[in-house]
Amino acid sequence: MLAERARAARLEHILKLINRTSFGKRSEKLPADQLALALEDQEVAFGEAEGLEDKAAEEGERYGQRRRRRPAGAERASLPAHLPRFEVVIEPDSLECACGGALHKIGEDRCERLDIIPAQHRVMVTIRPRYACRCCTDGVHQASAPAHVVPGGLPTEALIADVLIHKYCDHLPLYRQSRIFARQGIEISRATLANWVGRGIAALMPIVTRMRVDALARSRLFVDETTVKVLAPGTGKTKTGYMWVIVCDDRAHGGADPPLALYTYMPGRGAMWAKQLLGTYQGILQVDAWQAYDQFGKDEGAPASFGVGTRKSYCWAHLRRKFIDAGSDAPIAQDALQHIAKIYGIEKEIRGYPAEERLAVRRERSRPLVDKLHAWFTATSPRIMAGSATSDAMKYALKRWGGFTRFLDDGRIELDNNTAERAIRPVTLQRKNALFAGHQLGAENWAAIASLVETCKMLDIEPYAYLSDVLARIIKRSDTDPVDDLLPYNWVDTNAGQTVFEMSNIASAA
Repeated sequence: MLAERARAARLEHILKLINRTSFGKRSEKLPADQLALALEDQEVAFGEAEGLEDKAAEEGERYGQRRRRRPAGAERASLPAHLPRFEVVIEPDSLECACGGALHKIGEDRCERLDIIPAQHRVMVTIRPRYACRCCTDGVHQASAPAHVVPGGLPTEALIADVLIHKYCDHLPLYRQSRIFARQGIEISRATLANWVGRGIAALMPIVTRMRVDALARSRLFVDETTVKVLAPGTGKTKTGYMWVIVCDDRAHGGADPPLALYTYMPGRGAMWAKQLLGTYQGILQVDAWQAYDQFGKDEGAPASFGVGTRKSYCWAHLRRKFIDAGSDAPIAQDALQHIAKIYGIEKEIRGYPAEERLAVRRERSRPLVDKLHAWFTATSPRIMAGSATSDAMKYALKRWGGFTRFLDDGRIELDNNTAERAIRPVTLQRKNALFAGHQLGAENWAAIASLVETCKMLDIEPYAYLSDVLARIIKRSDTDPVDDLLPYNWVDTNAGQTVFEMSNIASAA
């Protein structure tokens, strides 16, 4: 009885906390960056409640009560087929029937559970025998020592790849990795790990350089940037730099080019840095309306800039955000949001269609909505109080209307720049865990590995499998050897014998 009362009290406490998190007052809402943690803890609370219920059900079965059936949709997800299966057969205590006869198997129940073998480090011993001829003095014969990222050092290329993945993919700083090694009795300092990381990045840098060439040759780029803190030399303080990202992703309209994400660290986000990043790029730029991009192409009513062949398409998500910031008590802003929502609704319907079909639908259904919105902005803006959030949002749109309507003339263009903003999220996670980069070179190295890791994710490649294989292969090449086959989107999965991008195209076609 006491155990049942304790469980009931605990369940009541959990329900109160969940209700407060879900339906509490507005003042109790969490900041956006803490919301994910709150939701995670809420799911933990749900799990605890279910565990207590299961325990109560088990005890009820002892007294003849029937266990409650799981609700629909509560079935466990199936486990991937590529995972090895280890079968454990649990036989009854006796295979003899109460009547004295032998029991015969008439079927079985199978239950799959996900298990783990904890990571275990091992020592790779390389032996190179020396041979000599007894009949002559031709010398000693021995195989050459294989090339390694750290010549004569402790780590294999697989271990270096693992450290890189933990640091730049799982956002685990090196000092924490050093402690993980120590728990297995392996003493490796953070400085040593940092040396391995630097050597690994040096080996991989030619691939990133080639990816940059490929990116700037594409017909359309998504571009965005975010702040990163970098330690200022000699001051003990940090300065603000910027991580720029270029994303190429044509999957929304069935494009043939493979996706990629390219990160670049720059000390600033002004026009000179945008020019250094993009050079004389000629194509479609999907960006926000930050003034650093004004130098590319030509906006309506603006003088011609260099790179006139560049066409800028501005982000409707940024425009929508400005009306959201105006607040729910601004009726005109809410009307604008409803108009924009209709345009987004059409885009949702045609996502994945070929560019020609998307363009036809946009001309037929989206253009009338956009023209109506423009006319409404033009008529309404002068009548709204100057300086209000709604007025500023309308002026922001009207000043750049040519860039906002670019998607109506090209089916390849997306309505917003969210593709680049999604690529920024891993940078923010690394920024929260590492706090700051030790110096500018550290930020540049961060950008290089992030380019490879995030491109692998976009291609559904397991980043560790890619890095461990590529590190072992690239170290055998000279500086002048081509690296085309080692690019993430050209990398051959040795198990399948074809690039993962080709495999994904075959799967989508099927």
